[in-house]
Amino acid sequence: MADTILVIAEQREGKLNRVSFETIAGAQALSKQTGWPVEIAVAGGGGNIPSLASELAKTAVAKVYAIQDDALAQYTPDGFVSALKTFLEANKPRLVLLPHTYQVRDFAPKLAASLGAVLVSDAIAAKFENGKLLFTRQVFQGKFSADISLAGDGPYFASFQTGAYRGDQVEPGTAPVETVTASTGEIRTKPEAPFQEAKQAVDLSQAEIIVSVGRGIKEQKNIEMAQALADALGGELAASRPICDAGWLPMERQVGSSGQTVSPKLYLALGISGAIQHIVGMKGSKNIIAINKDAEAPIFEIADVAVVGNLFDIVPVLTEEIKKAKA
Repeated sequence: MADTILVIAEQREGKLNRVSFETIAGAQALSKQTGWPVEIAVAGGGGNIPSLASELAKTAVAKVYAIQDDALAQYTPDGFVSALKTFLEANKPRLVLLPHTYQVRDFAPKLAASLGAVLVSDAIAAKFENGKLLFTRQVFQGKFSADISLAGDGPYFASFQTGAYRGDQVEPGTAPVETVTASTGEIRTKPEAPFQEAKQAVDLSQAEIIVSVGRGIKEQKNIEMAQALADALGGELAASRPICDAGWLPMERQVGSSGQTVSPKLYLALGISGAIQHIVGMKGSKNIIAINKDAEAPIFEIADVAVVGNLFDIVPVLTEEIKKAKA
């Protein structure tokens, strides 16, 4: 077993999922504590994998592996598990890190089990203390955090929650790229459309700007005001759970412990008080602007910019000023 950290980067249809860079940042942080070098693997078919590997090679890691096979051109759990298992058995990393995406949730438990290992999923942090790897997970809908230690020699598997680390803090560098021909074996499943491509669905985890509304929006018709701001910024519209429970926005727009976890560059919270269930889903945002008339709203505890005031007075003016600035 080699003392290395392997990041399995995610790509879909020839494009890297940006949360992969958050996982790389987490791996680099952990490498400084353990002294273990970081490597990256990206798997797929077609002609895009070498270029994606070259993009990943612009980070401060020891090596990037481009795992290729035509059978991996479309994602299937059978194909990815078979190819990655063969690769891991040959390279024997101590720790395997993945972004906690829908795709990873689909194949990673099977991959870990096939190697007699366990998977610590949805971790928000990792550290190395007294010779032990510790992964932090939130429990009871984010009310508490628990450190989980892993016994044995490995390989250890863990996935990081979106927003656990900042992708823009990945250390740049130059790494060699090695092309690996995958072995996929029998693929018993036939892929259908990816989850986020379902009709009317939206993957908020990929949004760089999010305008989110809470109870303070008061009426469904007022959501148009928030939508106008989101459009002016080129962002996505989201909401806290009460808004989606009321049917004012579809459930796929919900952010929180029972919705999506997001880490945009900018998160505008309009009339959101800041219940822990919502905070869990968006606290990894790079910049948080909260507008609320209640100066004691819990959302202000994590906001980078806190605006105490009536959102119905502030948002329309803000929207117009943004439009003028872009004109």
